Amino acid sequence: MTHKESETIEFKKSTAELKEAVISVVAMLNKHGHGEIYFGIDEHDKVVGMTIGRMTIKEVTQAVVDNTEPKVYPKVEARKIEGKDCIVVEAKGNNGPYFAYGRAYLRVGESNKAMSPQELEERILEKRKFLWDKEVSEKTLTDVNEEAVKEFMRKAKTAKRVDFEFVDVKTTLHKLHLLEGNHLLRAAEVLFCDDNPLEVQAAIFAGTDKLTFLDIKSFKGNLFSLRQQAEVYVNGNIKWRAEIKSGPRKEIPEIPVEAIREAVGNSLCHRDYSNPKGNEVAIFKDRIEIYNPGLFPKEINPEDFFTGHEKSILRNPLIAETMYKSKDIERWGSGIKRIHDECVAAGVKVEFNRLKTGFVVVFYRPKWEEGKGLAEGLAEGGQKSKVKSKVKSRVKVIEMIAQNPSVTIPEIAAALDMSIPGIEKIIRSLKEEKRLRRIGPDKGGHWEISG
Repeated sequence: MTHKESETIEFKKSTAELKEAVISVVAMLNKHGHGEIYFGIDEHDKVVGMTIGRMTIKEVTQAVVDNTEPKVYPKVEARKIEGKDCIVVEAKGNNGPYFAYGRAYLRVGESNKAMSPQELEERILEKRKFLWDKEVSEKTLTDVNEEAVKEFMRKAKTAKRVDFEFVDVKTTLHKLHLLEGNHLLRAAEVLFCDDNPLEVQAAIFAGTDKLTFLDIKSFKGNLFSLRQQAEVYVNGNIKWRAEIKSGPRKEIPEIPVEAIREAVGNSLCHRDYSNPKGNEVAIFKDRIEIYNPGLFPKEINPEDFFTGHEKSILRNPLIAETMYKSKDIERWGSGIKRIHDECVAAGVKVEFNRLKTGFVVVFYRPKWEEGKGLAEGLAEGGQKSKVKSKVKSRVKVIEMIAQNPSVTIPEIAAALDMSIPGIEKIIRSLKEEKRLRRIGPDKGGHWEISG
């Protein structure tokens, strides 16, 4: 027998323990959303088998269905394990809290614990928050940014995660399940309306606390725009080093940009939208914090996702589904693992911390040697100040485009006090790196930042 008892697996010697098994089913669902019960295996993990009659499977199924609320409809089947007859019950569900015989239970290790009234109340309140993105919005179709919808569809088609073309805003949102009749859902409001409750506060602090800040900004807009603005802000205010060994120069950030991208995307996707507090990006001398006003589920730990086996609990399923289609988030439940893996590969320390008011991802900034930050790896005779200037100019160009995708090259040149050929060279380089592309003609078109 390869399985062992755990928070999602339990063994029972026979169906004489059917009531205890039903309790275990709801305890597992309340904790993890899935669970398995094996009948025919004793408490020492030994397969003893059992007699399976003509009505046994039906009786087991009926016991689960009749004694759970909301109703749990399990998969129950006879299975040969080590050559002996056993029954396996598999259950899934995220419509909790689930009750068995009138009480709610929670899985703790290999045991089942009755939930207290306070725990039950917290669960019910949390469940209500999870329905926010399915509520009808006060915004109308005229409030939707059509260009944002078109850009979303372009990315979704490129990712091959939608099988229909853009016709108009209403048809597209209907096919994305973001409308109820002719009314926008709240998910559509934050995804595609520029005027919405979303806000990201971003700041740079002089030290390791919030006593003195060097810069502070407030970003508004639709979710996709906010994500881009927040990413550009972080990437433009971290250290980069230029490495030249053979071939073209390679610019390396102190914190992996993909990890930052995941953290910002997850913070917007999984935040508690019923909470008026905004998302925050805080850049300190020793660390960067990405804060999300959404409590992390109590029943699991962030570290559980490092293996990639834990399943995500979606606070905003419509928002998550839409962001997945455009590849703005990857496979559900993989965000924390991706952040962790990127940082491990780069030798960057990262923490995932629960707070009383939300959840924060903390990236600890590596201590690069003085003089090796932006200029490490320069060819002999190279000028460090020039490398630093080039990197900063590229960041400023990206930042301007993120704030105004319709900005023109002459406008960028004037704002940055640079020559038009200089801006054209930077943009050409960004295009070659596939970090920037032009959508539409020079007049009337706009820029798109890819990463």
